[in-house]
Amino acid sequence: MSRWIVEEMSPMEGETVVVTGANSGLGYEATKAFADADATVVMACRSEERGEEAATDIRREIRGGNLEVRVCDLADLDSVATFAEGLREEADGIDVLCNNAGVMAIPRQETADGFEKQLGVNHLGHFALTGHLLPELRASEGESRVVTQSSQAHTAGEMDFSDLQSEREYGKWSAYGRSKLANLLFAYELQRRLAESGADLKSVACHPGYAATDLQFRGPREMESNVRLNVMKVANKLFGQSAERGALPMLYAATSDAVTGGEYVGPSGFMRMRGSPEFQESNAASKNEADAEQLWTVSEELTGVEYDFE
Repeated sequence: MSRWIVEEMSPMEGETVVVTGANSGLGYEATKAFADADATVVMACRSEERGEEAATDIRREIRGGNLEVRVCDLADLDSVATFAEGLREEADGIDVLCNNAGVMAIPRQETADGFEKQLGVNHLGHFALTGHLLPELRASEGESRVVTQSSQAHTAGEMDFSDLQSEREYGKWSAYGRSKLANLLFAYELQRRLAESGADLKSVACHPGYAATDLQFRGPREMESNVRLNVMKVANKLFGQSAERGALPMLYAATSDAVTGGEYVGPSGFMRMRGSPEFQESNAASKNEADAEQLWTVSEELTGVEYDFE
């Protein structure tokens, strides 16, 4: 597996893939690869205009696949529900859902529903989206998958349920770490519940290592800090791998026959920052089943989305 490359992906003709944050970075590169494998890719984007621009660029590069741009703002649960409803009306089934979009290390903000934005977008928006699309994922012919993008920053996260929204104390990096830890707790708990239900659906987590994307620049831009922006540019150049390489763990998690469910896939190289994908171990906190169950319950209460595994 350490030498896996995107050319090893199997043909995906007739399959439907949903990618959040598909207009840039990792989502853009994954969308391009799925489409190049002849899949129909639903590009779930906050901005329809930027989504269409990205789709146009991808169509110039590849010949296969079918791209559909749809608005899905993970910071607004009404937008998530509307997006899912549109897919339910038109799709016969979903083969892969890539919960990829995210925000990183931004000043404290709130979503349209009053959630701390990093937790709201990175976890709660995707929790709601997956729950809404569960029937379509289960309706797919053959095995389907939910791939959730986490980060090695999960090791800096802590699930403080007494202040889940970071209202008493907020640190942009600690909040980001919490959201990425939540991604793993969700992915593993989803796999346990799917396995108990007997569904032909797998939940897998991944991380990109250090991928040089626009994600690193949003925080400094919102803080209007040219110093931090320049530091990020240097760090990306020195340590980052390309977004194309950073998307490999997500693509592997979504398509490899070696995946059985519940794995964590990341780069195999130096400090797990770059390299070909491999199965890895996340930290002990991410495997705390009591925290996972509590997070699941709280997430259902906050989003109003309950999963039907029957």
